[in-house]
Amino acid sequence: MTNLIEIKGVRHAYKTAKGPLPVLDGLELSVPEGGFTAVVGPSGCGKSTLTKLVAGLLKPDEGEVWLHGEKVKSPRSTVGMAFQNPVMLEWRSILKNVMLPLEIVPTKLSRKQQEERARYLLALVGLEGFEDKRPSELSGGMRQRASLCRALVHSPEVLILDEPFGALDAFTREDLWQIMHQVKEKEPFTGVLITHDLRESIYLADQVVVLSGRPARTQFTLDVGTKGTRDIAHLYTPEAAAMLAMLRHQIEIAQGRAPAEAPA
Repeated sequence: MTNLIEIKGVRHAYKTAKGPLPVLDGLELSVPEGGFTAVVGPSGCGKSTLTKLVAGLLKPDEGEVWLHGEKVKSPRSTVGMAFQNPVMLEWRSILKNVMLPLEIVPTKLSRKQQEERARYLLALVGLEGFEDKRPSELSGGMRQRASLCRALVHSPEVLILDEPFGALDAFTREDLWQIMHQVKEKEPFTGVLITHDLRESIYLADQVVVLSGRPARTQFTLDVGTKGTRDIAHLYTPEAAAMLAMLRHQIEIAQGRAPAEAPA
């Protein structure tokens, strides 16, 4: 399978008053076309920096980022992004908020086709009938669904999810996990998920990449083994419990709270 995303030996540091702050150090990561990769690691290890590099919002100090066979040198219109805070413009309806990227990214769609696509996506995530509501009239989970639609409306090759469900309650979060599988089945994309929730990572992703402490490198990669859609019961199997234990141990290693050797 062809890798759509390739991160090769990436090093990056932020400039501070006290000098460079190294964040990534020789990072290696690949995501196959149509795949879904979750990235986990200690707080502040550079996970969000990684997403900005893939989107072309940052340039690495060293190394290369490739997207669909092209070296990333500038912002990419083929990347959609959804964040923990689903920032919506209050003076626009939910429908108009979802359509916003189509006013920025070049499109061949007519105005009618743009609206039809936005309505289709909103219906896909269960928001049919809420198109004319304002953001303040929707719950947090509903706004996050609309944010997902906005990230997908221009049919991006890559969807980057930077902790999009982190601020939601457990039940709403699990509901959105299931919606994500439904959306990916209808709207195929190559996904990169940044999360602190290990259950979320093995439920949504095909592979989970654990980053080390800062400056981050690729410490461990887990093949989830389950492809495509799945249900919540997947999280309560012995296989899932073993994967979660393995990932927790890797996080402890990254935090310096456990030795690097495998647990007995």
